[in-house]
Amino acid sequence: MPVPHHQDLPRPEYPRPQFTREAWLNLNGEWQFEIDRADTGLERGLRERELSGRITVPFCPESELSGVGETDFLEAVWYRRTVTVPAEWSSADGPRVLLHFGAVDHDTTVWADGVEVARHRGGFTPFTADLGDVAVPGQELTLVVRARDSRHGPQARGKQATWYANTHCHYTRTTGIWQTVWLEPVPRSVALKRPRITPDLASGSFYLELPLTGNAPGHRVRATLSDELGTVVTAEARADLDLRPRLALTLPANRLRVWSPGDPHLYDLTFEVLDAEGELVDRVGSYAGLRSVSADGKRLLLNGEPVFQRLVLDQGYYPDGLMTAPSDAALVRDIELGLAAGFNGARLHQKVFEERFLYHADRLGYLVWGEFGDWGCEVGVRDDNQRPDASFVTQWLEAVERDYSHPSIIGWCPLNETYQHLHDRITQLDDVTQAMFLATKQADGTRPVIDASGYAHRVPETDVYDSHCYEQDPAAFAKTMRGLAEDKPYVNAGPDGRPWSVPYRGQPYFCSEFGGIWWDAQAAAEVSGEARDESWGYGERPRSVQEFVDRFVGLTGVLLDDPDMFGYCYTQLTDVFQERNGVYGFDRSEKVDTALLRAAQLRPAAFEGPR
Repeated sequence: MPVPHHQDLPRPEYPRPQFTREAWLNLNGEWQFEIDRADTGLERGLRERELSGRITVPFCPESELSGVGETDFLEAVWYRRTVTVPAEWSSADGPRVLLHFGAVDHDTTVWADGVEVARHRGGFTPFTADLGDVAVPGQELTLVVRARDSRHGPQARGKQATWYANTHCHYTRTTGIWQTVWLEPVPRSVALKRPRITPDLASGSFYLELPLTGNAPGHRVRATLSDELGTVVTAEARADLDLRPRLALTLPANRLRVWSPGDPHLYDLTFEVLDAEGELVDRVGSYAGLRSVSADGKRLLLNGEPVFQRLVLDQGYYPDGLMTAPSDAALVRDIELGLAAGFNGARLHQKVFEERFLYHADRLGYLVWGEFGDWGCEVGVRDDNQRPDASFVTQWLEAVERDYSHPSIIGWCPLNETYQHLHDRITQLDDVTQAMFLATKQADGTRPVIDASGYAHRVPETDVYDSHCYEQDPAAFAKTMRGLAEDKPYVNAGPDGRPWSVPYRGQPYFCSEFGGIWWDAQAAAEVSGEARDESWGYGERPRSVQEFVDRFVGLTGVLLDDPDMFGYCYTQLTDVFQERNGVYGFDRSEKVDTALLRAAQLRPAAFEGPR
């Protein structure tokens, strides 16, 4: 089937590179739009009538790129659009048309020609509406979307402010649609759902799970792995016995190529469903990288080797698009900026990133930790202050399922900086922390999981233990971090010294937030006595570029010289609004000579040396 021309639309690229179909229709661009501040729109007839405004999807109404730019609280927003389902999607058995949303913040209801077709809670994860018999090829279809986004109660928000203005490390909110919306036809009889790809470096194989919408007599599934020389290996299995047929693709030794930061090799994959006569029923495209993650004492290994993780905290915000990158090239540029400064990966902080970012990380060899935007559960009282609910677990599992097959992801971080004293009463935070850890381990047994980054480690068997430390003096920082050799690493605790975390058990350990040096173009002038702006960072501002570089070299050097430290995560890649502690400006401009930072980081790390 022909691919519709999408290039004149904002964010025209296919949004799901690891699960592609040839036929699709990008619905980005102009939609009708209306703000519903009191969430009374359903009663007032907004579902049935034309809306008063316009918006550019997929940019949220708070952003400049949306054409709206409304940054006040938006209790609910409505979207409306009429679209013609392509006539060429007609088929003998009548296709099922799927309506995909990359992400909508936060509680969403979707109607198609007045029929409710989807409800979804969660601002970071995708969902799909099966349009069933509502969408007919060649006919017009009216779509209506309502997104509710209350600032009250527990809700996974990430860094979105629950008060009016940007303050400290909380930023302008995102409401409603903020990732690509698209239509896609699939076979009505049997269709592929998203495959799971598990690399197994020890056997030189990929293990595949191919979930199906149903089973039909005589049907088979087939997977074909290819490289630049052509087909490497093919496997088939019956598709009429199991809802999730499994296949193994074992590579011949002369075609085996390991994925690594130095050689991020990706194989092409094609998945097919064939009927009893061998005719093609469904086909999707994908890719895979063969690599492993393992642990040996305090060492976290990539492909069996110690690779020091020089990570940078990346929050994925943009001045004009907020959580949505203005272009696919902007996603690539952020990775290239990290690599240019000497980082080999990132901790994707308090946000589930657009999947195309992971695609570019896969092909550029950029190591990433997947994280959930869990901030937003601070609704309790002292010693029971954080109360994430069941929706946190649900949304996180959706994120893990979406991103499971990306080779660049080498670890999971479901929670960040939860803080609550340990005591003899089990709290909601204890329950949900345990649930998110166990759910992640059940969903993915191939990657390490941090129960909660930085503060409240509440699961004794967490795969990785970490801390956050923003001490700015390299000598004092070295003293703080030096206990790891004796199994007494730095552990975050409450201001009164009471513990937040269960004791360290000898797991792989890293300092997953440090640095955050307060520096911007005005810093030197302001510390000299001129008017200060409202920016902030950690510690006293350097008085010169050289002082910034010296501090960066000193702090990173402490961790590079520790043979028991498997990596670090420096705060942060770019400034974000008033938070001026990035290596680059919010506009991605260079703040200091990047070559100096690269040289500081790329010297040998003790962890990578002989044991």
